[in-house]
Amino acid sequence: MSTTESERLRGLLEPLVLAEQLDLEEIEVSRAGRRRVLRIIVDSDEGVELDTCAELSRAISAKLDESDAMGEAEYVLEVSSPGADRPLTEHRHYVRATGRLVKFQLSVRDGGDGGADGELVARVLAVDEDGLDLEVPGVKGRKPTSRRIAFADIAKARVEIEFNRKDKKEEEA
Repeated sequence: MSTTESERLRGLLEPLVLAEQLDLEEIEVSRAGRRRVLRIIVDSDEGVELDTCAELSRAISAKLDESDAMGEAEYVLEVSSPGADRPLTEHRHYVRATGRLVKFQLSVRDGGDGGADGELVARVLAVDEDGLDLEVPGVKGRKPTSRRIAFADIAKARVEIEFNRKDKKEEEA
């Protein structure tokens, strides 16, 4: 998708997404046979419910139908929230990952105790403008340790799926 097409679609659709108090994370147009697929990824600090995606999908579809943004060719519209394994790229992504276990690929210049090949798995405790405060799990019965990393030292980051993790709602109950 060209930059101008992406900017045009973002300008057209972002007000609809913001009206639902969501963040427009990504717009992707791809080919699927003769049709095009328009994927809209939205998120919020509280997550996104299926009903909200359905309502937003109807609003986006109506807006696209009244404009020529997608041209005359057939297209399929998909509105969803990001998957659990999506990369953390924005400050708000790290804020939303507070309390979660995250796998970091550290840049070469960090050179800290991230382990072999610059990988670090740690729980995000706090996020500020400069970086993250982490809790690195202890290995072989050792106690967890604290660590601070700057955003500049992070090459990649993804939330690790924890099947036995207690949800915030469970902890409050």
